[in-house]
Amino acid sequence: MHDGAERRGIAWKINSEIVLLLGWSPAVLLQVAHPLVAAGVAEHSLFLSDPKGRLGRLRRTIETMLAFTFGTPEEVAGAARRINAIHDRVNGQLAERAAAFDERTRYSAHDPALLRWVHATMLETFPRTYELYVGPLTPEEKDRYCAEASGMAPLLGIPDGYLPASTVELRAYMDEMLASGLIVPSETARVLAREIVAPPLPRPVRPLLWLSQLPTVGLLPPTIRAAYGFPWDERREAALRLTAGLTRAILARSPSRLRHWGAARAALARTRPPPEHRTCMPTAHADSR
Repeated sequence: MHDGAERRGIAWKINSEIVLLLGWSPAVLLQVAHPLVAAGVAEHSLFLSDPKGRLGRLRRTIETMLAFTFGTPEEVAGAARRINAIHDRVNGQLAERAAAFDERTRYSAHDPALLRWVHATMLETFPRTYELYVGPLTPEEKDRYCAEASGMAPLLGIPDGYLPASTVELRAYMDEMLASGLIVPSETARVLAREIVAPPLPRPVRPLLWLSQLPTVGLLPPTIRAAYGFPWDERREAALRLTAGLTRAILARSPSRLRHWGAARAALARTRPPPEHRTCMPTAHADSR
């Protein structure tokens, strides 16, 4: 899968991995550390009131990411229309002062500044998740991931050149935002965070909750982790590295149907050349797993 996907873009290589799910929770925690994003999520979604609705939101978000990465032009356009329609309804004002934002500060999901923050949190988190659980990425691959992802800007009404298009731009932007005083978890963000880090689970699976908490907390920037008040120490770091190493070993031996999203496998099959045009390379066997 990887060799075939990488020829079509680094986003194919990274976003095809189901294990990237482990990066969604830290990405969301980073997103809602911005008080205006937290208000939008809390006031315009079922995130707090309906755990099943929360799972539905995650499913729709993943489907959108897969459509942007692996979809046909028509599917990409459709995904953008759905996002914009949802964003049409997400606007309001803060009920109380939060970080550098005064009470009654207005927010809109169409605000390019908020869209840039949400986008950057995924650029920050997903390659790190891939490297932890799948394998290393070169600096060039990380640059290409940023550049490829910035191509979605016009579809969402984001000004051209506004999204980070390289790791240098991403690092500069993230450092600026984290030092700005704007990214400070509000009380609303803390409520959301509790639902993300310690969601209500059936009693039989509760002992396994710590496993999911390792990447959720461990992949956060240390300053944000501390701002939320999440404990982290050498023991937790060692546990994260150990479980990640075991995951890498398992994934390396797993067939594509268990490791990669169906949308990724379908897209690769759709773009694969006819048999008479394929080279007799070992990657042909890897792609067909």
